Order: sequence, then C-alpha cells, then structure tokens
Amino acid sequence: MCAGTLFVAMALVLFGQAGLLTGGTAGAAFLLHYATGIGLGQGFFLLNLPFYGFAWKQMGGEFTVKTFAAVLLLSVLTELAPRFVSIQALHPAFAAIFGGLMLGTGCLFLARHRASLGGATVISLYLQERRGWRAGKVQLAIDCTVLLAALFVVEPSRVGWSILGAGVMGGFLWINHRPGRYVGS
Repeated sequence: MCAGTLFVAMALVLFGQAGLLTGGTAGAAFLLHYATGIGLGQGFFLLNLPFYGFAWKQMGGEFTVKTFAAVLLLSVLTELAPRFVSIQALHPAFAAIFGGLMLGTGCLFLARHRASLGGATVISLYLQERRGWRAGKVQLAIDCTVLLAALFVVEPSRVGWSILGAGVMGGFLWINHRPGRYVGS
C-alpha cells in the first residue's frame, strides 16, 4: 500500500508541476488547489471526509481503514513532496504519459490490496457491487465531469494534456487490472 501511494504521490507531483490535473477526487482537489491556493494534500484529505461513513457501511471496515490510511499518506506526501522534488524542465506530454502510468500503477497496487484513494473510487465500487454498473464506466463519467469542470479553472491546453494523462491511466488499468487476480492482504 505504501508503494502504491508513493507512486500516486509522485504522479500528482508531476501533474502539479506541469499544471495538469486528473479525474476523480484527486482531480477535484487539483481544481480546489488551482482555484483557491489550498494545498493539494489538504484539499484531497478534506474532499474525502464525507465518504468514510458511507464506505464503512457499504464496503466494510477493512476497506475503509485501508482507504483512510492511503488517503492520509497521500495527503501528507503531496504536501511534503514539493520540498524534496523539484523538476526544472517538464513538458506536459511527458508529465501526462509518465504520470498516467504511475497513477495507474499506484492504483493497481492499492486495488490489489483492497484499498482505494477514496471518494470517486468508493462510489464506483459501490455502484458496481450493488447496482451492477461497471466501476470503470462510473469512474470514467466522474473523471470526465471533473475534467470538463477544469475548463473553467485551467487553460484548455492543460486540460487537453490532462485528458491524455487520464487516458493513459485508464488504458493501463484496463489492460492490467483483473478483479481477483494477485489480491494481497
């Protein structure tokens, strides 16, 4: 879980330094950060708070505790990382592609250990389990909504690069994630 969260944190650092964002709750935290200046980690932690009670009731205690731990760790890492990592030259295309791969890898690590990064993933998994809606499609709808909202906050070219990053992440997960395969404890 720590490795997965570290991969996601590094991806978010790349996205942040390139002025990009992603979908889901992390994307909403980027929007909050870009619009208000609140720290990315702080915003991410706050946006996830309403989902823990729901996750506990619908997804169980183990999933919720692991998710809370991952969200807390990611929030701390994204606040601290800029003090330790600074990239002097970063093209948005590289940030989108490499960041998307790192996001996908980190999320895959977390999924294999029955954890998530909260918010949108909790809703997606719940709707898949209870309503039969494909989690990937629900997540895609949420991601698209966040990225469309970004057009009001971030310049369109940055939104375009962000869409590339989300597509890379989604494609990576589509190819590599098979529920029930390589599940850890």
